[in-house]
Amino acid sequence: MKADRLHALAEAYGADLRRWPASERVFAESLIAADPSLKTALAQAAALDALLDASPAPTPSADLTARLLAAAPKAKTRRYHLDRIALFLGAGWAAAACAGVVAGVGLTTHVTADERADAVLYQSTLVEVDDTEVLG
Repeated sequence: MKADRLHALAEAYGADLRRWPASERVFAESLIAADPSLKTALAQAAALDALLDASPAPTPSADLTARLLAAAPKAKTRRYHLDRIALFLGAGWAAAACAGVVAGVGLTTHVTADERADAVLYQSTLVEVDDTEVLG
């Protein structure tokens, strides 16, 4: 069973044990140390590695590249979300400005009414003083 596992790992990762996962590498080294005849599995994998290294790397045609790029999903833009955020922020600023205007007008009307009453009272006291001076 262990030899079958070593053959499967050699087919998957090749003959160079540095490319193997660390846990599998320790397993393979201990197995080969126990049974040196299993080095043939690594020799077969080394022959396949040499053939693969010698073969030219495939390059896709320009047509295939163009078709793949055309069929690729388009990146979604986040502009819509930024527009919504800007809209809500603008609406918030506008609401705050309107609230300030309403509060200012409301307070100004109340203060103005109080000032008018004070002005009328002040003028009436002046008139009374003037009348007493004229009569007296």
